[in-house]
Amino acid sequence: MQRWLKFVKYLPDFGIEPHVYIPENPTYPLQDDKLIKNVSENTIIVKNKIFEPYGLASIFSKNKAKKISSGIIPNQKKQSVIEKFLLWVRGNLFIPDARVFWVKPSVRYLKDYLKEHQIDTVITTGPPHSLHLIGLQLKKEVKMNWLTDFRDPWTTIGYHKQLKLSSWAAKKHKKLEQEVLQTCDAVIVTSENTKNEFLRITNKPIEVITNGYDVEKIIKKPLDSQFSLAHIGSFLSERNPQILWESLAELITENQLFATCFELKLMGAVSNEVLESISKYKLANYVNNKGYISHEEALQEQRCSQVLLLIEIDSEETKCIIPGKLFEYMVSERPIIAIGPQETDFERIIKSTNTGTFFNYQDKEALKNQILNYFNAYLENSLKTFPVGLQQYSRKSLTERLSKFLISEF
Repeated sequence: MQRWLKFVKYLPDFGIEPHVYIPENPTYPLQDDKLIKNVSENTIIVKNKIFEPYGLASIFSKNKAKKISSGIIPNQKKQSVIEKFLLWVRGNLFIPDARVFWVKPSVRYLKDYLKEHQIDTVITTGPPHSLHLIGLQLKKEVKMNWLTDFRDPWTTIGYHKQLKLSSWAAKKHKKLEQEVLQTCDAVIVTSENTKNEFLRITNKPIEVITNGYDVEKIIKKPLDSQFSLAHIGSFLSERNPQILWESLAELITENQLFATCFELKLMGAVSNEVLESISKYKLANYVNNKGYISHEEALQEQRCSQVLLLIEIDSEETKCIIPGKLFEYMVSERPIIAIGPQETDFERIIKSTNTGTFFNYQDKEALKNQILNYFNAYLENSLKTFPVGLQQYSRKSLTERLSKFLISEF
């Protein structure tokens, strides 16, 4: 949502007038009403009623349906019967996702809207990838240019294999993915790894436009007095970094001053598996779990925390994932500790911008030493970063790239 909120903000600066199509009655597990003030009063917003199945899912268990719809999928060994059922339904009955019921009413509505307003270019962004199916059907019925924006991959995204897909459902996903990529006129992706993946499926032009940061006026809070390590955003079960918990537990045992100063801040949805691991390593007393916070508060916390944590799942599929919060982290002037699989796109960005350090899941001793180095700098009141080359990731610069791509292709 942040990505297109900012693209829409800056596109008029480059001579492009966006009409934004949204559902009139959506069901979302997490909402931040403060972001409404970021929508320009000149934005043309188009609304249409749709059917949302997540409302029905809450009949079985409102809490479990909310967790799954927000991306928190429990560890397979600990899933309840209801959770297994909801995941099976999500993976096999709602293809490509639970927003598939948006497609038909949206196509009916937008066919007339595009003709009435003489709009010749449509951009669909996913996930949810059902929005690409809206573009696919419109392309078949209306003469138009169609650009697909993949904020994340489709069939290779990390959670895809957790949806208990039947062989039929898995083939259906693949078929739809190929049809979208081969029918659209051009593609935008957020990482080089995703571009390389899609080049094996389509010969359509593919442009890499990452997420980024915006210049925002935030009331600055003083730096935390404690040596705070902060994780902001969803902390999924698969992102459970045992090497981090082990390193922190050892530092607390070995260094009394560290034990006195340390604080672990968690902001956002946190899975039970992560909380259980934290307790297992006797770190629970050091945790400040703030729960879900607004984007404005998240920006404040990024700037006042001593060190920022960026954790990605240790798998081949997540090498192409560049978390959107990375770019906000980079301009916070706070050092980043990132943990993920080797040869990820975000490792390259962190190193090239000099905004933090990256570790794979086998780097425990190196990770522990780096935490200690940051702690010593904190004690000396010299803990900060000296970034380079950040301007290329500003939202306005990225929107300029988008506008040039649109003009060159269409």
